[in-house]
Amino acid sequence: MTDPRPQDAPRKADPLHGIRVLELGQFIAAPYAGLALADLGAEVIKIERPGEGDPFRRFGSAGQDGRFAGYTHNFTAFNRNKRSLTLDLSDPRGQALLRTLARQADVVLENYRPGVLRRLGFDYDTLRQENPRLVYCSITGFSADGPYRDRPAYDAVGQSVSGMLGTLLDPDNPRLRGPTLTDQITGMQAAAGILGALLQRERTGEGARVEVTMLDSSIYHMPDSFTALTQSGLAMDSETRAAFSLSFAFRCADGAVIGIHLSSTEKFWHALLAAVERPEIGQDPRFADRNGRIRHFSALVETLRPVFAARPRAEWLDILIGHDVPAAPVHGIPEVMEDPEVRHLGLFHEVEHPRRGRLTMMHRAIRLDGQREQDPLLPPELGEHTDALLASFGIAPEDIAALREQKVI
Repeated sequence: MTDPRPQDAPRKADPLHGIRVLELGQFIAAPYAGLALADLGAEVIKIERPGEGDPFRRFGSAGQDGRFAGYTHNFTAFNRNKRSLTLDLSDPRGQALLRTLARQADVVLENYRPGVLRRLGFDYDTLRQENPRLVYCSITGFSADGPYRDRPAYDAVGQSVSGMLGTLLDPDNPRLRGPTLTDQITGMQAAAGILGALLQRERTGEGARVEVTMLDSSIYHMPDSFTALTQSGLAMDSETRAAFSLSFAFRCADGAVIGIHLSSTEKFWHALLAAVERPEIGQDPRFADRNGRIRHFSALVETLRPVFAARPRAEWLDILIGHDVPAAPVHGIPEVMEDPEVRHLGLFHEVEHPRRGRLTMMHRAIRLDGQREQDPLLPPELGEHTDALLASFGIAPEDIAALREQKVI
């Protein structure tokens, strides 16, 4: 196997080229942060338990023929551009090896429950003694020293405590829907914190401890909900934001759904009235100005609903776009991948996996000088890069063989 960390010159499209990250992460939050760093060119080494790996390897469909066993869509979504190294951290020899790796790493990223890594001797205070330049990022559900420190936390817990879920649920039929939000938001905040700490290290020569909680991150993601309360005394509910921004979703005659967002720009309100050819709606005193439309938002929705139910979506889109109304089809996931703008962006690309066959992968969203990441990697098989990575850390071949014989790796 080739050197997993080629020593060529840094590339403009990969600004984190040369940064080495040890990811002790599972499920979503830490792997998503690692994904963001990997997509920017960092060498992200995913530390996984031998024989088991990240639980997301077994979470989700393995395919009808079992082709994706240990390589489910949940795992591949969050682990492209990474390398996998298996290591038993319950074994003292594995613990010693991780400390060796950490001495040569730039970043350690983890989302264990508070206190777990400290008990194993992998907390920031311990590791920084041998690597003062280390950036150490911990992701937890709640603070390590607060009243909820011993509680387990997944995405729905973070959404619930932060108030986010309260602004998303239908109060009359509360059911969780849609993608995970708190997990990805937390991962993005962790990645941002790591980037800030790496930049600070360039100035000071010292690493830093980055702490991110799911609760902090979720609250931080919706600042207007809290300024609405503290400045205006308004407690936002599931329809407040839609009312203020005059955002709508309507089912059309063919059953397809259309999304419309007028915002505060008055010309878009008048363009909508012209598009639907219903001037009497604008003459209704309840809807005469923006404040009225906000106050009577539910009535406005019910007024417009039958209008849009009278024609198929494609016809409405032509009319609305022709009147310069901000509108779009509400896509299902299959429709997204066929959308002309999505195809133009080139976000998705096809790759051939030597064992799994043809896969559709995603590029990073960020372009630098027009470029996405260079030389993207397939999500790793469990332990795929263990030997090559350990060799790149200076571990002798005979020591690697012994560790494998002892089932430490």
